[in-house]
Amino acid sequence: MDIKDLTDEMNRFVTSKGWYANQSARPQTPRNLAISLSLEAAEVLEHLQWSDNVTDKDKFQGELADVALYLLQLASITGIDLETAVLQKLGTNYKREWDEKPENGEIK
Repeated sequence: MDIKDLTDEMNRFVTSKGWYANQSARPQTPRNLAISLSLEAAEVLEHLQWSDNVTDKDKFQGELADVALYLLQLASITGIDLETAVLQKLGTNYKREWDEKPENGEIK
């Protein structure tokens, strides 16, 4: 299954719940989805709040899936081809330098 297939499946799920309907109690707007994405990402952090190790892999997996689903949906409703965006960003990042090392060897 690729990103398009996952996005299609996510859209089927959201449609089946009626959340794309005009009068939905859960309007699927870019703002609402971005907030939900951020909240789910915070739930990922909760699993690592006091430890460097994941103690409940099943719950952690579910939180990562929530983040991915909101990301797919946000990209979909804003017309972003996420696969292309990721590949373009990777291309940009390959050309970037994050840690400049001055002559004294300290990282800025």
